[in-house]
Amino acid sequence: MTTLIQIQNLGIFFPHKTCFENFSTDVHTSSRIAIIGQNGSGKSTLLKILLGDMEPSSGIIRITPNTRVGYVPQVIDEFKSLSGGQRFNAALTQVLSQQPDILLLDEPTNHLDFKNRQSLMHMLRQYQGTLIAISHDIDFLGNCAHILWHIDDGNVHIFKGTYDAYMNEARSKRASIEHELRKLERQKKEAHHSLMKEQERASKRKSYGEKKYADDKMALRAAQGQGENTHNKNKKKISHAKNELVEQLVSLRLPEIITPKFSIQAATLGDQTIVSINDGCAGYSPNDIILRDLYLSMSAKSRIAICGNNGSGKSTLIKAILGDKNIIKSGDWLVPNDVGYLDQHYGTICLKKTVIQTISELAPSWDHAELRRHLNDFLFRKNDEIQQKVESLSGGEKMRLSLAQIAAKTQKLLILDEITNNIDLTTKEHLLEFLNAYPGGFIIVCHDEGFLEKLSLDTSYIIENKTLKLL
Repeated sequence: MTTLIQIQNLGIFFPHKTCFENFSTDVHTSSRIAIIGQNGSGKSTLLKILLGDMEPSSGIIRITPNTRVGYVPQVIDEFKSLSGGQRFNAALTQVLSQQPDILLLDEPTNHLDFKNRQSLMHMLRQYQGTLIAISHDIDFLGNCAHILWHIDDGNVHIFKGTYDAYMNEARSKRASIEHELRKLERQKKEAHHSLMKEQERASKRKSYGEKKYADDKMALRAAQGQGENTHNKNKKKISHAKNELVEQLVSLRLPEIITPKFSIQAATLGDQTIVSINDGCAGYSPNDIILRDLYLSMSAKSRIAICGNNGSGKSTLIKAILGDKNIIKSGDWLVPNDVGYLDQHYGTICLKKTVIQTISELAPSWDHAELRRHLNDFLFRKNDEIQQKVESLSGGEKMRLSLAQIAAKTQKLLILDEITNNIDLTTKEHLLEFLNAYPGGFIIVCHDEGFLEKLSLDTSYIIENKTLKLL
């Protein structure tokens, strides 16, 4: 393999933070590399440094002379008359016409619909050059990358394998460490129990010892303290082992798990039908029918995914179920009056309120301790975290707060509209944990097949030719 890029001790620093430092590696021909990490970790900056548009804070990058580098950014300013997906396709076509040896892509699937995502991944599998792409798309990571650069905690961790393999290895290590921690906790309890027994026996021997060592008080204290000394040595040994394991656990850098508790329980919902559409049509006027011949039935525990190309009518269907007054409907429609809704813009949260105000308004009967416990389940733990204004939250924090809202006032039906766009992999893990625990039914509109595969879905539909079809 030919080395195209040499990276030596690379670092990216800003006045307020260090993204990473001391990153060294070689990039070879035909490599497929995905850069992952939380939003703001320095991924796009690294791509621009590889392109030559920015200088690193430290370190050196050497690219083999006469190497052609192509780049498609996340935000494309050209082709303004086109949609986001069309802009990307036009920009990519323009870049590929130059036959680049290295192709740099920043979140390539963000604005692509189902069909265009499949076309992109097929094209990239055929591409003979070196690919380096930033992505939060689980399906893209599984299909188009065999090396991961994970920017996290001030370092770039290199893993040879897919994202699923990376996470499976990390979870396996976490399970092993947690098992060892439980063993140490049992040993600690057993040691304490042994000490209690020893102290009980010592009290019975006390009178005998006092008689035996009546003339030698130092010997008496040594005999009485023998069991406690042994216990202290064991306690110190266990504490040291526990600290080492906790350090290993932290170094895995797996996302913290959220533990949602919902205001309704699955057992109370039954199997009643909550959505029923028969021979339905929906549009914006009698002359502008977007969807027709719609048939859909779901119970209080159904989990449904809806896919389709951009402009196929997904948003129209969602608006019709939500009761949008701008949508004209015909046919038989049975939909709930109270539906939970979450989109990529987090429209359910008020930016001017604090985190704790956001939840207290939904649960006015909860006292301060109950509000704290609920927010703690969604990783808002410190006083400054719960008192901060929503407008100052990161995208991942806004997602967690939106999920905390839904858990505090849980509806029988939840609709999620393109919610996986622009969220990082940690936030996707939190969303997966939440949805897999959700007690009611949900409809999710999503293009990310890898994400959908991790949900326990009952049915998947696709909108084609103005109607809803089983996928």
